[in-house]
Parts: sequence; structure tokens; C-alpha cells
Amino acid sequence: MSMRTLKILSILLPPVLIGGFEYFRHDFLLHELSMETGNLYITLLTLLMSFLFTTWMFDRIRTMNERLSKEQAKRAVYEERERLAQELHDNIAQILFFLNVQLKKGQIQEARSAAAEIDLHLRQAIFNLRTPPEEGGNFAARLRAWLKEWSALSGIAVESRISESAETLPPPAEVPLFSIIREAFTNIRKHSLADQATIELGRMGDEGGWRLYICDNGAGMSGGAVPEAGGRYGLSMIRKRAEELGATLEIQSSPENGLELTVTGTTKKGATDENKSARS
Repeated sequence: MSMRTLKILSILLPPVLIGGFEYFRHDFLLHELSMETGNLYITLLTLLMSFLFTTWMFDRIRTMNERLSKEQAKRAVYEERERLAQELHDNIAQILFFLNVQLKKGQIQEARSAAAEIDLHLRQAIFNLRTPPEEGGNFAARLRAWLKEWSALSGIAVESRISESAETLPPPAEVPLFSIIREAFTNIRKHSLADQATIELGRMGDEGGWRLYICDNGAGMSGGAVPEAGGRYGLSMIRKRAEELGATLEIQSSPENGLELTVTGTTKKGATDENKSARS
């Protein structure tokens, strides 16, 4: 049943119920019921019917909202998987081309590194895609599992402080947020020379805000300078995803403290929708 049908029923039920009872009483029960008794009956009847109808209507609305929420979550996950498959194809194609070039040159060590890179991409992709959306648990649980797998594959220790409040992030925000995390940790593995990484994620304040913080103990970027937009591909991807969330991105780098990435945003409905509208 659609929301439009529920709205029409809510408008028509009270006047039909009260008016029908009054017509029936005046035509058939006028000499049987006093005015006071009739008013009492119509009051009790209206109360009973309002309770039954309201209980049924809100149960229908709750069921519709739960089904819609599940469908939106599944759609977001499937869209992310399709995008991940495209990225995986592009990355592996590039690495295979590099591997072929190195083999022709007889550069065995570089070829072995390229093969290991392909293996790592495939392992992470298999882990990300093997669990159906309905079995994946909440976002915080999926993220902890991914971080554990990433640490095992990369050999870099991860200290995660993921608040339980991260479970309440809206499904449309999970996809770009996870893309930021995945790209940040890919950069740590490929460029940082770090052996320790830290991630913090949770709510911030009472205004529906959230904060993502990622850092490592590596060498940072060359010269400590952070490229502006249009620089490294990975950072450009992170900036793009932060814009989709309507979030603020801050990146700091130094040889002493490694790379620090902070993303702050809001879970208020409309932040993601506004950005989608702006891009369309």
C-alpha cells in the first residue's frame, strides 16, 4: 500500500465513521438512544477505530521504511562493488602491462614486485566482494573486518578506534566514506614506508557530525608538501569522495609524523543529496 493511499484513508475514515453513525442513528435509532448515550457511543467507537487504524497504519509505514532502507543499503553496496570491479580491472591491467614490460627487459625482481601487487589487489577485492550485503553486518563491523584483513596482507599494524556510533551512519554515506578509508590505506601501504597506522571514526558533538582520522608513522610526502587538487591520483580520489559527502578534508604531512588525514562531516539528511544535485 502506497503512502498516498494511507493519506486518503486518514482523511476519509473519521468523517465517514462519524457521519455514517450519525445518519444511522437519526434514521433508525433516534427513539432507542438518547442524545447523551449516542454521543458516548460515537466517542467510544471513534476512539476504538482510531486506535486500530493508527496502529495498523504506523505498522505499515514502519514496514515500508524498513524495506526501503534495506533496498537503499543493498543498492549502495552493489553500486560500490560495480565501481570497485572497474577500478580493480583498471589497476590490474596497468600492473600486468608493467609486468609484461619488466619481463621483456629481464627485470625479474621488478616483475616479482608487480606479481605481488596483483596478488594483494585480488586478495583485498575477494575479501570486499565475497560477503552478501545482508550478511555483512553493520558498517562498523565490516570496517573492522576489512582493517584486520588489510593489516594481515600488508604487514602493517593497525590501531583502530571505531566508535559504536559509526553504526548509525546513513547507508548513502558508507560508500564514499569507505572509499576514502580504502584509498588512504592503499597510499599508506604503497608510499609511506610505515609499520604502524591508526584510524579513528565516530560521532562528533550533538549536531549529527562525524569525524574520520587516519595517520601513520611513515616518511610522509616528499618535502612534506601536500599536492593540491590534480596532484596524486589517490589524493584526488579522496578529495572527490569528501566532496560527495559534503565533508571537510584536511591533510598534513611531515617526515617526523608521517601523513595525517582528517575528514569531518555531518549525517544530516540532505548533505549527500545536495552534492548529488549540484553534480547533476
